[in-house]
Amino acid sequence: MASAAPVYFGGSCAIDSGNRAATIDALRMKCTGDEALAVYKAAPRGAVPQGVKDGWVTHTSAAALVAPAIWSGKTFHTGPNGGYLTNRTAIGDQWRADVYTTPSRIDGRPTWLLDYGSSPTPALYDEIREVVPGVWFGYSLMRDAGSGTVLLSFVLA
Repeated sequence: MASAAPVYFGGSCAIDSGNRAATIDALRMKCTGDEALAVYKAAPRGAVPQGVKDGWVTHTSAAALVAPAIWSGKTFHTGPNGGYLTNRTAIGDQWRADVYTTPSRIDGRPTWLLDYGSSPTPALYDEIREVVPGVWFGYSLMRDAGSGTVLLSFVLA
């Protein structure tokens, strides 16, 4: 069975359901901020991640150069309706977050919320969506009076 053709969101920002590695590379290194936002808005909520997932901060984020020394992904302890995660850091698993479905602050559509409300960083939360099977793209945001200030974007696989 042939896989679907890549979907282009501009330039070399291509999401390819038949090629996870190419999708990860595009989100990490090729998509502009606006293109990545279009990818996020076009994606369904998808399945909740389960188990250990590698993570990368995208090149459009100021933290992209220092993040690999600090953060390497997330470990999900989830079932079909959510659960919790811990972040994989240079000093071990840290910063537990509850995982559940909620409307996105970005576009109001269903998303997986990674809620750090009970962690040492309660002002932070992440939103993620599964852009192709086994690859999630999302944003880390600050809870504030508005729709949330975006701190960075990241990929999980």
